[in-house]
Amino acid sequence: IQADGTDGNCVTFVLHDEDHTLGNSLRYMVMKNPDVEFCGYCITHPSESKINFRIQTRGALPAVEPFRKGLNDLMGVCQHVLNTFESSMKEFRAQK
Repeated sequence: IQADGTDGNCVTFVLHDEDHTLGNSLRYMVMKNPDVEFCGYCITHPSESKINFRIQTRGALPAVEPFRKGLNDLMGVCQHVLNTFESSMKEFRAQK
């Protein structure tokens, strides 16, 4: 991850080897934060596997904080989905 921005509350993060799968999910999680004024991403070119992910916050909150929180929240959601799936598979196999 590279971060570009002169102002701490408006930063563009460059995520390498990622695509819409992470970009859209992370954008959703970050936008749930009421301190975030803008969050968006773009893929610079279809042949490049990187995302420009921009966050702008209100007030003095540094943009890296909602970015970090969004990643942690997304990891928690993914872990919950995985645990639920594995539990359901275990129950399904036990019935056979």
